[in-house]
Amino acid sequence: MDQTPSTPGASTEQQPYDGRTLTGGPTQTRELDEVVIRKLSVGPMDNNAYLITCRASGSQVLVDAAADPDRLLQLVREGSGSARLTTVVTTHRHPDHTGALASILAVTGAEAVAGEEDAAVLPVTGVRPLRHGEVLPVGHLTLEVIGLRGHTPGSIALAYREPARTRRAGTVAGRVHLLTGDSLFPGGPGKTEDPEAFDSLMTDLVERVFDRFDDRTWVYPGHGADTTLGAERPHLDAWRSRGW
Repeated sequence: MDQTPSTPGASTEQQPYDGRTLTGGPTQTRELDEVVIRKLSVGPMDNNAYLITCRASGSQVLVDAAADPDRLLQLVREGSGSARLTTVVTTHRHPDHTGALASILAVTGAEAVAGEEDAAVLPVTGVRPLRHGEVLPVGHLTLEVIGLRGHTPGSIALAYREPARTRRAGTVAGRVHLLTGDSLFPGGPGKTEDPEAFDSLMTDLVERVFDRFDDRTWVYPGHGADTTLGAERPHLDAWRSRGW
């Protein structure tokens, strides 16, 4: 059912999703067979917030309640008339990703979760820590938690895999959709504070992302436009060499 172009920046008449948003602009909506992914930009640092809705159950997860709680609540209502937001995931501890977190939790009663090394330092209490490899349910769907240590100690990504498809040549694995926070952008990894943190992030990106997922994998970053692993893979050695 996904009518999205195969490469970021392209467009089709059927579905205008291209992964590009502007602060104050409309929601970008991507409809897949099992899930709807909505993306918008909020706040002065052009933070991306994502709403993942299970089409069968209506259950929802918000990824990064960064800023502008009224706009984020509007996003939740776009996803489900009953606004059944079950969980708010924070990809990492930085303040530009948590500005609306307390307000969203207070209004919706959703559970807050974050990577285990960052959970205790978020500006709200009772955050449930997530470990690398853990599975986060969204109604009938699951998101895999991927630890990407380096931008912050507890940075995480979330991976959703579409159902496999049967074709004449056999069964084809479903495409992966990867929400990476500030750990991976078009053009390279997120900012790190020192060479050790950079090496940690690059190691996790290679071993936990690029070595596991194919080039079709669509990347939804914490700021700016989307990309794919296929677009970024040829540059891994260059990133290592430049050190950022």
